[in-house]
Amino acid sequence: MTVIWHNPRCSKSRQTLALIEGYGPDVRLYLQDAPSTAEILDVLDKLALPAVKLIRKGEALFKELDLAGADEAALIAAMAANPILIERPVVIAGGKAAVGRPPECVLALFDA
Repeated sequence: MTVIWHNPRCSKSRQTLALIEGYGPDVRLYLQDAPSTAEILDVLDKLALPAVKLIRKGEALFKELDLAGADEAALIAAMAANPILIERPVVIAGGKAAVGRPPECVLALFDA
């Protein structure tokens, strides 16, 4: 199964969705259906990245919550409570994940 954490207001998210439409993705509007802490941990594991690489540091909320220098657990908790902080889009397929920045990055998930 292919899943995209999608924000239709984001051009990169729309471009990524267009690239993977042929794979029948399950579109998760993650701002309304926020990923749990466990789901974020799972995606970070699949991405092989620390939380600081998945959080949107340019969001005003990042500054408001004073997350600069926060530890891994605090960043993950902040993303679970405030999904706007999650970098978008995230595509999960075949036990792997990729961030669609640029959108073409997700195509590696489908290479045979």
